[in-house]
Amino acid sequence: MEEMTSIIKDLSIEEREEIFVDIARTLEDTAREALVEGDMHFAELSNNLAEALRFNADELARDDLENAERVLLQATAMVSQFEAVHPYRMMSMAVH
Repeated sequence: MEEMTSIIKDLSIEEREEIFVDIARTLEDTAREALVEGDMHFAELSNNLAEALRFNADELARDDLENAERVLLQATAMVSQFEAVHPYRMMSMAVH
């Protein structure tokens, strides 16, 4: 955990903000896949966290880096959990 904080501290504010926006985008993608697969609960949680990250990316990048790291770890854990349960990603989300 200390390693991640030191890595975050070494980045500029813009780079940190970009990381939060990227993880929010990834959470939205996994939420979309979960929704198509019928996992409404995970889709809702993932979308809510993605929205919170997008809305607060500037504050997370500028303010308390320790809490920013915790949020980042939680978001990456959610993505990892989804990928562990669904190892084969969907090729298409088309509904017929």
